[in-house]
Amino acid sequence: MLFTIIGRHMDITDAMKSHAEEKTSKLPRYYNSVNQVEVVIDGGQGGKVSVEVIARAEHGKVFVCTQTGEDAYGCIDIAVHKLERQLRRAKGKERDNKHTGMDSGEMKT
Repeated sequence: MLFTIIGRHMDITDAMKSHAEEKTSKLPRYYNSVNQVEVVIDGGQGGKVSVEVIARAEHGKVFVCTQTGEDAYGCIDIAVHKLERQLRRAKGKERDNKHTGMDSGEMKT
């Protein structure tokens, strides 16, 4: 999985990078085809930090989540949690769509 972290209007520390990488490394558990994750941390909003997590999956699927708050680490945690929820829901929908309908051998009565 390709991991990218970008800092806008602030410097990204090694601790922040390792924290973001640790949290996002678990995303393929929720949706197998996630192959690229990008974390954008923006510190230019008057003391507030905005974190955007973008997960790219196969077949051009893109999942995006943003969070704004005081603490960059907390924003990363919350944004990744929201993204986990999105991925879990998308995987559930795909599974449900594969198993709906009747088998070709059954007849409707």
